[in-house]
Amino acid sequence: MGNLLKVLTREIENYPHFFLDFESDSYLAPTPLFCDAQPTDGEREVWNQISAVLQDSESMLADLQAYKGAGQEIRDAIQNPNDIQLQEKAWNSVCPLVVRLKRFYEFSLRLEKALQSLLESLTCPPYTPTQHLEREQALAKEFAEILHFTLRFDELKMRNPAIQNDFSYYRRTISRNRINNMHLDIENEVNNEMANRMSLFYAEATPMLKTLSNATTHFVSENKTLPIENTTDCLSTMASVCKVMLETPEYRSRFTSEETLMFCMRVMVGVIILYDHVHPVGAFSKTSKIDMKGCIKVLKEQPPDTVEGLLNALRFTTKHLNDESTSKQIRAMLQ
Repeated sequence: MGNLLKVLTREIENYPHFFLDFESDSYLAPTPLFCDAQPTDGEREVWNQISAVLQDSESMLADLQAYKGAGQEIRDAIQNPNDIQLQEKAWNSVCPLVVRLKRFYEFSLRLEKALQSLLESLTCPPYTPTQHLEREQALAKEFAEILHFTLRFDELKMRNPAIQNDFSYYRRTISRNRINNMHLDIENEVNNEMANRMSLFYAEATPMLKTLSNATTHFVSENKTLPIENTTDCLSTMASVCKVMLETPEYRSRFTSEETLMFCMRVMVGVIILYDHVHPVGAFSKTSKIDMKGCIKVLKEQPPDTVEGLLNALRFTTKHLNDESTSKQIRAMLQ
């Protein structure tokens, strides 16, 4: 039985050092998912592709965290429609913000492509999902980092209503000028088609998770010769590993920071959501390979303010929570 299964069956005394090196370097946090996760020659091409995407993730999060919006300028302009100076001030405040929002959206497209490459590598025959996760730990680590970034991005986005307010003002202004046959320079940067796609993206409560969910669903539908279990078992295994890491005192006691716990919890929630979108009956069914009661219990044992965003992600971005097959106990746990 491989080392990863040792973790899943809690044989920690036999493998005390496996899967515990959470503090080595990472693009997103001091928290890689797998220890000693250096790419093998077979992984390197895909690993390099994903690394090129992940290296920009911290700057994306920093930009989003620093996003203050143009709320005051927009309010002043709306309240004084005949004041040209205030109209220009609002417009000049909003335009660079829209360019920033475009960067976030374009990054989601890069992330979508990266995830599809990872899924191809982690689900292809002849190996089982567990064998893949053991053999290609560097790729599994990158998968975890993508999920970690995604949950962090969406948590920040959900707390920032200025994003949609700014973009709505931008679209209204563009539409008004188009009616008056005026072309603004920013339309060369964000044309109507791009604005439509960005509008759909930001209308989602958790746009990055939605992007990854769609990408995973698309991957499964496009690879009809690949058993769906190859994908769902990969996701459920990662969820189970994270849950065991969080609920087993021997593992958890070796974490040196709260960020390590958050990393595990974000990855666990991320793979649950992907599983729920891809599996025919979802993550909440009795036949699910994910112990949903155990996963929710682990989350609810944390300080409420640290996990509310993750619980909300399970409440509002999963697909099957409200199915009749979901037990009342699970629904009650998420109320």
